[in-house]
Amino acid sequence: MAKSIKSKRLLSDASYSFLKEYINTPSPTGFESGGQKLWMKYIQQHVDEIITDPYGSVAGIMNPKEKFRVVIEAHADEISWFVNYISDNGLIYLKRNGGVDHQIAPGKRVLIHGKKGSVKAVFGWPAIHTRIGGGERKDPQPAVDNLFLDCGAKNRKEVESLGIHIGAVATYEEGFDELAYNYLIGRAMDNRIGGFMIAEVAKMIRSNKVKLPYALYIVNAVQEEIGLRGAEMIARRIKPDVAIITDVTHDTTTPMVNKIIEGDVACGKGPSLAYGPAVHNKLLSIVENVATKKKIPVQMRTVSRSTGTDTDSFAYANDGCPSVLISIPLRYMHTTVEMLHKDDVENTIRLMYETLVNISPKTNLSYFS
Repeated sequence: MAKSIKSKRLLSDASYSFLKEYINTPSPTGFESGGQKLWMKYIQQHVDEIITDPYGSVAGIMNPKEKFRVVIEAHADEISWFVNYISDNGLIYLKRNGGVDHQIAPGKRVLIHGKKGSVKAVFGWPAIHTRIGGGERKDPQPAVDNLFLDCGAKNRKEVESLGIHIGAVATYEEGFDELAYNYLIGRAMDNRIGGFMIAEVAKMIRSNKVKLPYALYIVNAVQEEIGLRGAEMIARRIKPDVAIITDVTHDTTTPMVNKIIEGDVACGKGPSLAYGPAVHNKLLSIVENVATKKKIPVQMRTVSRSTGTDTDSFAYANDGCPSVLISIPLRYMHTTVEMLHKDDVENTIRLMYETLVNISPKTNLSYFS
């Protein structure tokens, strides 16, 4: 049993049980419906209305009749692999679906989501005894064109009889777990943790009987990992006046990460706020002031031409939407052991909640007044 530091917690055991189930439910980019259905079921009692769009983004709405619209948003999809070629001897070759890291693949277990359900397989890799040589011979390195899945089949026909087909999606099998000192790990914390946090914000608003003076859209968007596409679509539909986006950012304290380039952000020290062109300066200032007033620790960083998150899609949608990014520090992004701290989860939820109760349709976000 992982050792935990006991303290008063914002979230219940039931909340973390949902997070575990949510992380463990495959939701690859373009095929997010499994996780989205689970998320909808969890949030439905805390909102007045739920809408969906043709590609699978979901929004729970509070006060849907109010004209002023505020969004809190995360993305639902996870990186994965496409089946691209099946060899005559039953090995399965792949193509990326999103920014999946080929270097971590060898030896990993996966689930291939085929026409007959999920099929277990492994990333094969030659044993150390057979690949190490002397002289000029170099160790082979993992690459998309030499990685393959082995599901136990001896030929193409046996692969296809399992329901595996070209275009089937494969996700890593590793799921949610806990480490010592209040750390959580799992595949797809990027950004299933965001969907969890915005759901918990909605839950807090409803349980505290807060009456917001605007319509609040709790948005879980699809297809972020291949270009922020889900947010782009749902932003055009909602036409929000304000958007608060949450996603993960890099913990830069681990080896082989350059703080000069990536900044100084650490797990356990609070959510990260970003300066950048897509981040609205006055809205960011409001969030910073809320953090100071409520004694919520935050860490600052900068982004350049884009945030690389759904913030960009909301900020530049329609006629422009004042947007801010609240990120949670994460170690080992795009691996199967993405790692974050419970304190950061709870402080990010608190910061979003307190920001929402401190803004209104009368909040002045103009740069010219």
